[in-house]
Amino acid sequence: MQTTTLSFSNLHNHGELFANLFRARCQSFIVQKNWDLPQSEGMEFDQYDTPASRWVAVHDGAGQVLGGFRLTPTTAQCGVYSYMIRDAQRGVLGGTIPQDLLYAEAPVDPQVWECTRVFVNHATPMAIRRKVHMQMAGAMTRTAREMGATRLIALTGATWPRWYGRCGLDAEAIGRVMSIEGEQNQCVSINLAGKLH
Repeated sequence: MQTTTLSFSNLHNHGELFANLFRARCQSFIVQKNWDLPQSEGMEFDQYDTPASRWVAVHDGAGQVLGGFRLTPTTAQCGVYSYMIRDAQRGVLGGTIPQDLLYAEAPVDPQVWECTRVFVNHATPMAIRRKVHMQMAGAMTRTAREMGATRLIALTGATWPRWYGRCGLDAEAIGRVMSIEGEQNQCVSINLAGKLH
């Protein structure tokens, strides 16, 4: 099991891995969850997949993506878009995500990054899913720290207290529990100032 951090500047070094990550996202979010998201050639993408972001893929080394996520700086700006949580709060996303998702104003800070599009591929065997989650948590904190982050924010399943601790993540709620696409979700802040994973 390998973990690779992808960016627009290094994706040419990793063959089909970048495209396979977007194909796995399509399978996870459009096929499995039935979310209404943009897609092309079997790949899911959105307005936040820009050169400002980083993508982390947990894979088998042969290009099969087991899980992944995207990291975006809260200072990002591309046209009218910044990052998902802030844009939802500002009403830019058209109401799919409630505007009152945070207790305070969304941060714009070079030391705060957003984590989105977190998934474990449906084809990942149950026997290794926990290991994939652990790999993803470790890669998330390492990659974010390498980008200068001391904190991550994420909109995640409301069951996060049950599994964040198991993965060694120091997190706290920064918004109310809300229903989105039939699932209970909540915004969290993940402290990266603690021990390395």
